[in-house]
Amino acid sequence: MIPAFFERKAGYLKLMALLSNSKNMKSNINIIYTLILAIAFVSCSSSDSDPAPVSPYTQYGAAFEKMPKKADAIIYQVNIRAFSQAGTLKGVQDRLTQIQELGVNVVYLMPVYPVGKVKASGELGSPYAVKDYKAINPDFGTLQDLQTLVEEAHKKNMAVILDWVANHTSWDNAWITQHPNWYQKNEKGEIIIPPGTNYNDVAQLDFNNTEMKDAMIDAMSYWVYNTNIDGFRCDYADLVPQTFWTDAITKLRSIKKNQTILMLAEGTKVNHFASGFDYTFGFNFFTALEKAFKEVKPATSIQDANAAEYANNYNNDNRIVRYTSNHDVNLAEGTPLELFGGKKGSIATFVVAAYLKSVPMIYNGQEIGYNKRINYFAKTPIDWSTADASMLAEYKKIIAFRNSNNAVKSGTYTGYSNNAISAFTMVKDAEKVLVLSNLTDSPAKYLVAPALKATWKDGITGASVTLGSEITLLPYQYLILKN
Repeated sequence: MIPAFFERKAGYLKLMALLSNSKNMKSNINIIYTLILAIAFVSCSSSDSDPAPVSPYTQYGAAFEKMPKKADAIIYQVNIRAFSQAGTLKGVQDRLTQIQELGVNVVYLMPVYPVGKVKASGELGSPYAVKDYKAINPDFGTLQDLQTLVEEAHKKNMAVILDWVANHTSWDNAWITQHPNWYQKNEKGEIIIPPGTNYNDVAQLDFNNTEMKDAMIDAMSYWVYNTNIDGFRCDYADLVPQTFWTDAITKLRSIKKNQTILMLAEGTKVNHFASGFDYTFGFNFFTALEKAFKEVKPATSIQDANAAEYANNYNNDNRIVRYTSNHDVNLAEGTPLELFGGKKGSIATFVVAAYLKSVPMIYNGQEIGYNKRINYFAKTPIDWSTADASMLAEYKKIIAFRNSNNAVKSGTYTGYSNNAISAFTMVKDAEKVLVLSNLTDSPAKYLVAPALKATWKDGITGASVTLGSEITLLPYQYLILKN
């Protein structure tokens, strides 16, 4: 199909050729008049049917036909530096089968871009200090390596999303010297770090600058076109103006005509959904999980946190991404084993995070019980040979049940928790799931609400479970029941 712009351009050139031939002017006056009308018609009809601007890029690869619905996603965060001994994109590709076998359908790659060296933090610098928005970090490989990784992930029915850092750049990003007016400045005219932070390795962009915003959206589009990725996890989303996200997401979604893309805001603002994001980030929910262990807060506080995160969300289809670990938590606060009572406690907590009106996110290594913190400012490869096979098997079972159950993925939530046990139902149509998870290191009694007294089936084992007036759960025991 010829782009509308070139159709209009060709018509214009024909008209000019006729007008320049004075001998033919009178004899062709009717032809010229007809041609003018035709060009006007083409122009109007083209703009109505094809409003998307002409792109300087050509789409690489085919549309991903197995793109998960947003409620069905299981997100797996990959720290490229740590994921393999080589710390490369090829190293990620080599373990795609293991990610797939976990039950994952969305692979989320931490920033793939070159890292700034000026004022750099840590041994290798922060991956969130982007030196070039349109390049691959040479430590990770090449553009072709990313293209191949995406292709192979698609073959395994997994989408791939990239981390995007919109708020700031490194100090040696070319934009600093080429377009200093694209950055916020202090009263002395000096470019500043993000206000209210100690992020000395990055410079704050100015979202009042239209040229900068256009360049940012162009750079995001570059990756959709050139590597066929399926969306973005957007870093620091709350501090970037909503008008930018609305514009960016609208334009990004116009690229893949036959495929949706997934957009995750690392932020808590409800109006991210209005901007087009599919998910926000469950910061407050995670804090409630932590406090249940660190401060012995009641399990009811977790359902309170859930209510607070969804308080102004009037679309039941929206979901919040929840987790028991990510790159920041792992490094700064500890692994799930450290934070949530060891192996059994961390699994009991993961069940709550994965099932309670959420989309779950897993940080590489937690599924095998990896007990070391991962410094993402350095090269600290995960030792996959230390995998706890029984823990991995349990993660797979928990994820497999979620993948098979529409009530957990997109049902209506009702909370029934007490002090020790996080208890809730997820219901959709005829499907009903009850989760009971003891988040303490002691046996805990649970008085069963009348609405829950029934004979259920264990979602993992298939065994029959009858709930009477009371049930006692062992330390960190959880039950996933369905009827």
